[in-house]
Amino acid sequence: MSKVVVIPCSGMGKVYGLLAREAAYKVVNELKKDEAETKCLAYIVTGDDEIRDYMNGKKCITIDGCPKMCAAKNAKEAGAEVVEELKSTEFAKQMRAMKPGTATYLNEEGWQVVDAIAEKITSIIDEMEGK
Repeated sequence: MSKVVVIPCSGMGKVYGLLAREAAYKVVNELKKDEAETKCLAYIVTGDDEIRDYMNGKKCITIDGCPKMCAAKNAKEAGAEVVEELKSTEFAKQMRAMKPGTATYLNEEGWQVVDAIAEKITSIIDEMEGK
């Protein structure tokens, strides 16, 4: 199986975007280095032929930080097969993480949300691989 592409929200200036990005980085850099990768959402949004060709048919997990669902929408528009659409806001709400930090800094509560999102992504990838 080729690597699963994990696409986080850009969400610059928003704590929920930071949660999404940090969770994606944790998965691709620590937990699932051999099974997952990430691509820049801003690059995908450009609609460049190279990234569209790359994303076409790729299995993808998106993590969005707001109801606009930019990561999920743009991954689909680029031709990816989005197997799961996660929302960092939902994880924060479920964990009652009312103040997970700021747009540039996560506190302990925020890092716990990152861990929960990363664990969910890891379990999705494991299911996809039949583990």
